[in-house]
Amino acid sequence: MKRRATGDVIIGQKPLTLEQMVAVARGNVLVKLSRESSFRERIRRSEVMLHTAIRDGIPVYGVNTGYGKSCGKRLTQDQVLNGLKDNLVRFHGCGTGEPIGIAATRAAMLCRLLCLSRGYSGVSSVLLERLATFLNQGITPVVPCEGSVGASGDLTPMSYVAAALMGEREVFYRGQRMPAAEALSIAGLAPYVFAPKEAISMLNGTSTMTGLAIVVLEKAGRILNAGVCATALSVHALKGKALHFHPAIGEAKPFPGQVHVARCLTDLLRVKKSVANLESQSRENLQDPYSVRCAPHIIGVLYDALTWIRQWVEIEANSANDNPLFDPETGQPLMSGNFYGGHIAFAMDALKTALASVADMSDRQVALLVDPLFSRGLPADLVRVAGKNFVFHHGFKAMSLSASALAAEALKLTMPAASFSRSTESHNQDKVSMGTIAARDAERICTLTERVLAIHLLAATQGCDIRGNIAVRPNLLALIRKIRSLSEAVLEDREMDGDIERLARAIAESEM
Repeated sequence: MKRRATGDVIIGQKPLTLEQMVAVARGNVLVKLSRESSFRERIRRSEVMLHTAIRDGIPVYGVNTGYGKSCGKRLTQDQVLNGLKDNLVRFHGCGTGEPIGIAATRAAMLCRLLCLSRGYSGVSSVLLERLATFLNQGITPVVPCEGSVGASGDLTPMSYVAAALMGEREVFYRGQRMPAAEALSIAGLAPYVFAPKEAISMLNGTSTMTGLAIVVLEKAGRILNAGVCATALSVHALKGKALHFHPAIGEAKPFPGQVHVARCLTDLLRVKKSVANLESQSRENLQDPYSVRCAPHIIGVLYDALTWIRQWVEIEANSANDNPLFDPETGQPLMSGNFYGGHIAFAMDALKTALASVADMSDRQVALLVDPLFSRGLPADLVRVAGKNFVFHHGFKAMSLSASALAAEALKLTMPAASFSRSTESHNQDKVSMGTIAARDAERICTLTERVLAIHLLAATQGCDIRGNIAVRPNLLALIRKIRSLSEAVLEDREMDGDIERLARAIAESEM
């Protein structure tokens, strides 16, 4: 995840990469629609197909029919053009919970723009331009996190995006939360009036879960790097064996993630000169405990999972996940299920497990560092106070408790959300993906894992400070200096919550 998107992101030329999506989500680049005539013509032809179907009385779900179980109802052409299409947006305004993050909301808006720009949906280029304008001017709808079953798409959360285009509900704008109508007025924009099918096309798809997944993937890549860094520090602090990461081991079992993590650990642990007693020579310490020795096999799973999950997320984000679609060759309305979030649900459920496993590994390494029975000479709880006052200090005892609590919560959330499909909407939506819940779980596990790793980094750095000899490993020394710029060494007991949050934020916002 080290590549960076630069320049404007052009919609319509080719599929966007994850890096480009993240750049838009973070507000680092502008979004522009392609000026190519082939793209503009594709959007125009799709819109013509819709109006032809309306004119000819061909049933088009959600346009001249009722919604969901009410699809048997038929509307006249006059009702279609002048009816209550905005009601779809309004009655879905029943989301609950805190807003999803601004970055995830922007990613969801971008996903909707990508979907509609494929030319299957029958919407106008004006709608695409309005979505791009919202992204470029930083108008972000307030979208409650709860209320989507992930099929028929993210109806409820995306209704908040659609409502904001209409000048209804609330948005974040210029650092404030305000009524959407007020933000539009400040930005010099009129409330958007949806053409036939545009309201349902804004709601009927996987954009919210995919937007969340984009943000989660960025976080997971940084968590992976932090897990490698923390493990390398643990190896040094515990006088562990760098030989556990020998390249021949990866050659014998060549999973790319295992090989990558072992190579990174070897690089961090490289010595500039031979030093005696850098590793434990005790006969009982012939092998390090699994949480250390098997780190490439644990963190490597996350690395390899991100490879295929990234591909799935990019496919989903760049897809026409609307319903109905129009056959670009014949103009036939195609009622189908591209709004279903099964792939995102499975990907996020899998990613949850890989992330929580790293949190668990990290917590186990912290347990080794604070326990004098396993820390190979480090003081209990990494207390650095000497003399008679030693008994009054507790060092990282409570930090270890917190790490275990965070890891346990992360592990608890790994239950697959997709396994809890519920029949809804009068059994029309009788099998749903739960993809948005899976993505929300994954985001929460990211936050928990970042905090476990923050504690791990602090504890392992404390252990390295006590152990000494760090100067012989220059790459590890540079890492410790970075950590010490955010958190001073713990010489006497003090509050550590601020230190944890600073380190967790460093993991979330940069690469350790």
